[in-house]
Amino acid sequence: MSGYTIALDQGTTSSRAIIFDGKLSPVAVAQREFPQIYPRPGWVEHDPEEIWASCVAVISEVLARAGLHAGDIAALGITNQRETGIVWNRRTGRAVHNAIVWQDRRTAPDCARRVAAGEEPALREKTGLLLDSYFTATKYAWLLENDPGIRAAAQAGELAFGTVDTFLIWRLTGGEVFATDATNASRTLLYDIARGDWDEDCLAAFGIARDWLPQVRDSAGDFGRVRDDLFGGGIPIRGVAGDQQAATVGQACFTPGMAKVTYGTGAFALVNIGTTPAPSQNRLLTTVAYQIAGVRHYALEGAIFVAGAAVQWLRDGLGIVASAQETQTLAERADPDQAVYLVPAFVGLGAPWWDSQARATLSGMTRGTGRAEIARAALESVSHQTADLLAAMTADIAAANIPDAGGDGSVLRVDGGMVANDWLLQNLADILARPVDRPRVAETTALGAAYLAGLAADLYPQPAEFARSWSRERRFTPTMADARRAEKRAGWEDALRRTLTPPAP
Repeated sequence: MSGYTIALDQGTTSSRAIIFDGKLSPVAVAQREFPQIYPRPGWVEHDPEEIWASCVAVISEVLARAGLHAGDIAALGITNQRETGIVWNRRTGRAVHNAIVWQDRRTAPDCARRVAAGEEPALREKTGLLLDSYFTATKYAWLLENDPGIRAAAQAGELAFGTVDTFLIWRLTGGEVFATDATNASRTLLYDIARGDWDEDCLAAFGIARDWLPQVRDSAGDFGRVRDDLFGGGIPIRGVAGDQQAATVGQACFTPGMAKVTYGTGAFALVNIGTTPAPSQNRLLTTVAYQIAGVRHYALEGAIFVAGAAVQWLRDGLGIVASAQETQTLAERADPDQAVYLVPAFVGLGAPWWDSQARATLSGMTRGTGRAEIARAALESVSHQTADLLAAMTADIAAANIPDAGGDGSVLRVDGGMVANDWLLQNLADILARPVDRPRVAETTALGAAYLAGLAADLYPQPAEFARSWSRERRFTPTMADARRAEKRAGWEDALRRTLTPPAP
């Protein structure tokens, strides 16, 4: 058997393919961005054909860069942007509407109506999720409600409904496999995370038939073979996980109490809570972390909707930086006496606030405020939002009596594109008052997908041995004085209060 795996990392703004060798070291990488579509304020879509074309292109390119052929690859692992919903024709494989992206807020009014009608508690008990437009079922329901043609075709059994992983598996296998994994299923508002199956009551609530949805499988398992004509030979698909769960695996957070945060377009914190799902008391999500050999492991999760996207806004919206890397230099030279705060609620606020109506604010500016202070505020917003999430997680873990991970639970493992910024990670350690570890392999989302695929292909070791091989590249330790940290946090909390939607009278 070959000693190589490919991780296909299909993200919100780009698709990447990374080849890993038998020791899980990266060999070659290819990446391609694709367009974002904004039909209306708060709406975000992708063209599924653009997603598909980017994935085919990066797999072909990474094979060429590594000088390998399809026959050299033992397994392909897929990790994907979660909650994004696609509906396609079973006969042609072509989508009948643009993908509705996880960031999209068009279903917020319907979610608010459902919450007011008392639908959330029953859904949350089974799915571990809140009733929010973030999740896939709300997007499916919108398509059925707003497009009579889609509704009629679905009722006639002509359509398939799935998250991005399912769409890619269908296309890669030529329609032979209609499947997802437990991590992606757990993000739909349709999946009972304790029973491990689609739930009839949840399906009925959104008007969705079980037959429209894929089979749910292990995260490390058999998802068919890539059709021969795509890359010159069939490649076994053996691993699938949503991007944040793949990063949790890639960070080797296999022990209850271990936590990681991935900083990409958004930021996502997960803490392992073991094999028993525990409800959050602080408006976090309970989700499937991974499923191996039929055993589900769970996590508490908090989602920050805007992290790297705030830096993209500085670059593409305001034009005050030419590249993301420039923010580190600007933050380092910003005036320390200016208390400028950005609350980046461009598409609402995620956990633990879940305020879909909130919109971004930039406060504390003076006549002396310039692009350096605004850039620093954008980076600091990531640290403050992370601190809010981890405070909620700490309270939930204590309430559920989840043990610390062998003395390492206080250390936060981080990954994603933003962690190349040393200033950000030092600020994160300072605001959190806890160490922050950056791993040797920074692309942990792809690493997790490759590991799951190689595990199922008997190429890589069992989780405990894999965990022992994890290593950090650098640890950032807190240096900020307690009084300064308290001052920074108080300023953030004031800015946050100005941003949150006022309660109804």
